[in-house]
Amino acid sequence: MANYTNPVYSDYFADPFVWQHQGIYYAIGTGRTEAVGQVDEIAQRRVFPLLWSNDLVNWQFAGNALQRPDLALGDNFWAPEVAYCDGMFYLYYSVGHEDKNHQLRVATSSKPLGPYLDTGEALVEPKNCPFAIDPSPFQDSDGQWYLFYAQDFLDTENGVRAGTALVVDRLITMTKLAGETRVVLRARHDWQRFLADRPMYGKIYDWHTLEGPCVRKHHNRYYCFYSGGRWDSENYGVDYGVADHVMGPYSDVGSESGARVLRTVPDVVLGPGHNSIALSPDGQSEYVVYHAWDAKMEARRMCIDLLIWTPEGPRCQGPTWTSQII
Repeated sequence: MANYTNPVYSDYFADPFVWQHQGIYYAIGTGRTEAVGQVDEIAQRRVFPLLWSNDLVNWQFAGNALQRPDLALGDNFWAPEVAYCDGMFYLYYSVGHEDKNHQLRVATSSKPLGPYLDTGEALVEPKNCPFAIDPSPFQDSDGQWYLFYAQDFLDTENGVRAGTALVVDRLITMTKLAGETRVVLRARHDWQRFLADRPMYGKIYDWHTLEGPCVRKHHNRYYCFYSGGRWDSENYGVDYGVADHVMGPYSDVGSESGARVLRTVPDVVLGPGHNSIALSPDGQSEYVVYHAWDAKMEARRMCIDLLIWTPEGPRCQGPTWTSQII
C-alpha cells in the first residue's frame, strides 16, 4: 500500500490518460503549452508531456511524445490517448486553432514513450466535421476497436441542446474509421451549459458541452463516462451514460441535477473532469484518473481516486484533497 495526496503530479497536466504496459504505468496529457497554443522551442519539435510510474502515485516526467506534425494544422493540441495493438502504440489526439477547426489525428510508435509520428491523414474529414476533439479508443471483449469522440451539433429538437456532444465509430484499422458514426449522448441539462449567447457558426447559441469520453465495460454493460459543462468553471464534472451495446443507444437518466461521478467541492477542488480509468498495482481496484483545478485556479493537475460500482451506477470516492491509501 502507498499513501498519496492529490494532486499526484504537481505540474500542469490536463486530460490525463493512463495506461499500463509491461508493469509500468504511463500517463499522457495536455500540458499548459498544448492547451493554449504557446509555441516554444520544445513545442516546435514535440508536444504532449509523458510521465511514467511504478505505483500510480509517484510520477516522473519522461519528455514529450508527439513529433510535431505540419505547422499549418494549428498550435492547440488537446486530450491525447494511447492504444496498444499488435506491437504498436497509437496516439490519438486533436489539433487546431483555439476553439475552431480542430481535427482528429493519430500517430504511431513502437515504444510507449515515443517518439510518435503522425500518419499524415485526419481520422474524420475536416470539411464534414470542422470541430472534433477528445478521441478515446476502446477495445471490446471480442477484440474490435472503436473510437469515441466529441463533435458539434446545432439542432435543438426533442429537448437536446446545441453544443459539443459525444459520438462513436468503429475502427476498421487502428488508423481508419468505418464511417458508421452514431450519437452517444447529447446535452439536455442546465449544468452542462458551456456559455449562454455564444457566437458559433454565424449564429448565437445557448452552448452546452459534453466531452472527454472514457468507456468501461462492467457486467456486460457499457459505461461512457464524460465531462459536462465549462472546463474552467465549477459546474464542470464527470457523469456517464450506459448502454447494452457498445454502439448504443446510451442513456444518462439520473443526471438531471448534476454530475454523479465527480463534481466540485467549493473552495477546495474545482472542476474535476476529463477522466481515464486505471487498475491499482495489485489489480484489484479501479481508479478514476482526472484533472482538477486548485482553489486559486492556477493549473489543472492530475488526481486519482477510487472508482466504486454501486447498485445505482459508478461513483468516485472523490475528489479528495487529504491523504489517501492505494
